[in-house]
Amino acid sequence: MPLRDPLIRSVLLQVNRFLQSARLTRFAAIGLRVALAAGFLSAVADRFGLWGMPGTPGVAWGDWSHFLTYTGRLNWFLPSSLIPMVGAVATLAETALALLLLIGAWPRCTALASGALLLLFALAMTFALGIKAPLGYSVYVGATAAFYLAATAAPAQRS
Repeated sequence: MPLRDPLIRSVLLQVNRFLQSARLTRFAAIGLRVALAAGFLSAVADRFGLWGMPGTPGVAWGDWSHFLTYTGRLNWFLPSSLIPMVGAVATLAETALALLLLIGAWPRCTALASGALLLLFALAMTFALGIKAPLGYSVYVGATAAFYLAATAAPAQRS
């Protein structure tokens, strides 16, 4: 019987303690913050061509003009004159939220804002492109993960 081996039993007890510890929760929260920030920064890098030129495999936009064309498709209900502003606001929001996530500033508010932004992206993608697009890019998963991060973040301490 393998569980009778004291070494295996000891290791299983240690793993069980870790899985039930606050340390795992902190580790998971940090990992989730980094993953969300990386997703935001990757999208921003793509629209400035840092992942490659338009048409390169794995590159969604490759430059600002292709990004604005996509932004216009998602926001078909807005006048075209507003699309550059919408693209700039989205880019600034993604960059700011990524930096706040990375440094851990205002964890609840930052995670909530990240979830809201991702949910807006997911809904815009759904209505403009169909359900497959946001599911394929896991945008709903990202939004839900951000909302979970907000729900589990330690409340701000009042002095």
